[in-house]
Amino acid sequence: MVVGEVRPIVHVGDPVLHHPCEPVTRFDGELAALVDDMFASMYAADGVGLAANQIGVPLRVFIYDCPDAEGVNHKGVVVNPTLELPGLGERRLDPDEEGCLSVPGQFAPLPRPDHATVHGFDAAGEPVTVSGTGLLARCLQHETDHLDGYLYIDRLPTKRRKQVLAAYEQAKAAKEDISPL
Repeated sequence: MVVGEVRPIVHVGDPVLHHPCEPVTRFDGELAALVDDMFASMYAADGVGLAANQIGVPLRVFIYDCPDAEGVNHKGVVVNPTLELPGLGERRLDPDEEGCLSVPGQFAPLPRPDHATVHGFDAAGEPVTVSGTGLLARCLQHETDHLDGYLYIDRLPTKRRKQVLAAYEQAKAAKEDISPL
């Protein structure tokens, strides 16, 4: 059972997505309610991860519920994360496609390290470390990027980024053109 209120997902272009988020300083009922709302919103949108700024809250919090490279599912919350990636000599890139709930319907290949670790806190303020491979590694990097004010499209080559944004705008315009009878 999911508790929490489903909040609308903020889309590319909204300023809250393009600025670094503020650190969380209070681990209280308000933060717990935010996390509940984030899970409800992520599940309603069929996502595997969600950053607080994607629902308009500029705080350094993200949630995840996704599998690693071995298919083992992981679920949790990370507050005030710091991302740790393998050194250049140890780094292997995963070339898979990436998408984002804030750029709905659009996907593009984006090489990312195939292993990632975040250090931070859980919703109660207890230290937490999450390491992942596969989709989980991608998710940890993607959500930390959000909290730093970046979308996955900001990591794409300029030409590909423009193509993704044009396709997004075209799909958005087509959806707006559909009027109810």
